[in-house]
Amino acid sequence: MLTRLGLSVRPALAPVLRSTIRPTSQIAYRSLFIKTIPQPPGNIIGTVNDAYATPPPKVFAGSRHWTFERLVTIGLTPLVVAPFITGTSSAPIDAVMSSLLLYHCFAGFENCIADYIPARVFGVWHSAALGLLFFGTVIAGYGIYVIETTNNEGLFGLFKKIWTKQKN
Repeated sequence: MLTRLGLSVRPALAPVLRSTIRPTSQIAYRSLFIKTIPQPPGNIIGTVNDAYATPPPKVFAGSRHWTFERLVTIGLTPLVVAPFITGTSSAPIDAVMSSLLLYHCFAGFENCIADYIPARVFGVWHSAALGLLFFGTVIAGYGIYVIETTNNEGLFGLFKKIWTKQKN
C-alpha cells in the first residue's frame, strides 16, 4: 500500500502496519449496523439473452417530476429576490414562496434518498427514510403555517429580523 505512494516500509514494521490497516479497511467496505439486500453481480437479473423487463412507470418519478422540480426552482428565484429588492413583501407572495421552498427542499432530499438509500439495496430503510422525510416536511409545513399566521411579516419578516443590525 505504501509502495504505491512511493514510500517504503522497513521489514520489521511491515507486519504491524498490515495488522493495523487491515481491520479498518474491512470495516469501511461493509456495514455493521444496516443489513443490505444481496445484489446479483452487476445488478444483472437473468442471463444476457433474456429480454429487458422495463419497470412500471411511476407518476411521481421520471421526466415529468424532474421538469416540475426545475419549474419550481425557476419560480422560486423571483419570489426570493423580489422582497429584498423592493423592501416589502405581501402575505400571499410570502406564503407561495414558503410553500414552494418547502416543496423544493422535500424534492431535493427525496432525490438524495433515492440516490443514496435505494430501495433495491436497503429495502425497509429506504421506506423509513422517506417516512422520516415526509414527517419532517409535515412538521415544517406546520411551522410555516405558524410563522405566516402569528407573525405579521411572514418568513421574509423573520429573515429581516435575523439579518438586520439591532440598535442598542
